[in-house]
Amino acid sequence: MFLTPEALQELTKIVGQNYIFTDQETRNHYGHDETEDYVFPPNVVLKPANAEEISEILKIANKYKIPTTPIGGRTGLSGGALSVHEGIGLSTERLNKILEIDVQNLQVILEPAVITQVLREAVAEKGLFYPPDPSSQGSCWIGGNVAENAGGARAVKYGVTKDYVLNLEVVLPNGEIIWTGANTLKNSTGYNLTQLMVGSEGTLGVITKIVMKLLPKVSHNVLMLVPFYRASQACEAVSAIFRAGIIPSALEFMERDAIDWTLKYNHNISVVVKDEVQAHLLIEVDGNYPEILMQEAEKIMKVVEEFEIDEILFADTDDQKNALWKMRRSVAEAVKSNSVYKEEDTVVPRFELPKLLEGIKRIGNKYGFKSVCYGHAGDGNLHVNIIKGNMTDENWNIEVTKGIREIFELTISLKGTLSGEHGIGFVQKNYMNIAFTSSHLLIMKNIKKVFDPNNILNPGKIFPDY
Repeated sequence: MFLTPEALQELTKIVGQNYIFTDQETRNHYGHDETEDYVFPPNVVLKPANAEEISEILKIANKYKIPTTPIGGRTGLSGGALSVHEGIGLSTERLNKILEIDVQNLQVILEPAVITQVLREAVAEKGLFYPPDPSSQGSCWIGGNVAENAGGARAVKYGVTKDYVLNLEVVLPNGEIIWTGANTLKNSTGYNLTQLMVGSEGTLGVITKIVMKLLPKVSHNVLMLVPFYRASQACEAVSAIFRAGIIPSALEFMERDAIDWTLKYNHNISVVVKDEVQAHLLIEVDGNYPEILMQEAEKIMKVVEEFEIDEILFADTDDQKNALWKMRRSVAEAVKSNSVYKEEDTVVPRFELPKLLEGIKRIGNKYGFKSVCYGHAGDGNLHVNIIKGNMTDENWNIEVTKGIREIFELTISLKGTLSGEHGIGFVQKNYMNIAFTSSHLLIMKNIKKVFDPNNILNPGKIFPDY
């Protein structure tokens, strides 16, 4: 227990009695996210109202050397919001306002607890477009998206969260409040502290305001589902589509089990899958001119017809499009409902996807585990769900860990990296020495030390234990 009665009394004065919680139920609730079955309750949960209160909290945390974990929507998959060293669980849920939608400059200023889908819908009403669309967009928060540099299906054409962040209000671990940049599209003034904060997983500061750029709203899209008789050929087709001169707005891969489990999990989705089909690509092109989109769709058809495929399904109505996207976005939930699992977030250059998929299956056979793969194939980003099934606890804890290390070693050998969008957090940190030398890690640790010399902010994340 890190909290003395004196510290608790000082924290209560900051947030008020109604926004400080020490009961076990609340602590457990804020002690988990969507990462496997981990639960790490903080000693106390605080719900500050603004940056000024967060500043005062961090001053107290520094004074008493109290570990402090920023907590957002708790939809993360790498354990970034877990209070692994107890201490303060700092929920940003009360900072949930869209402060301004600047139509003239195509920008939005908002607080971190705004739900991603709420943002997308709010700017769409103004004729604007915020492209990043994680599968959890209906529940994840923008602050967490920034902290993890979240992506989504449309990152292949439009980029990830970092490509839209212009400026951040951040409370540093010592309590100082700063803006990291400027509300401009170009900025070559000193080190880029804004982009350093993006993807820093709550280890360098607490984000309290975000300035993001927007795009004009896109009016049309074409969506198709392509069944492949061989999963490896579905992966091969990905780079072939780009080499044909097409940049889809989304290009998603789902192997057979991913679709089968999703259809069983969600009975409202109706897609017929022949026994011989091993994988699907869900491909979207978008723009403002329907005739151009149809030309692009025809080019894509010519590319995929060079492979062994079944009949292509075109979504003719919005209901059909929504059903196909619901199927894709439901995969993670379906897998989770089917078995205990571990999810890895590998990413490689897209041409290497067939080698990655083949290697994952080979490694699974070696260590005795089954995997279900799906993901943002257009980015080379493959989510690997390792299924416990009937494995013993011993094999699950020992053999699977060996297998994951080999999967990451394969990924690095293919010029890829450990995470495309989920972050490193708690569960991947001990694999970081696969991707980085000791010199790389020392540079990162020294950056952390400059921002947070007392190591109070989200300790136990990103860096290996050894």
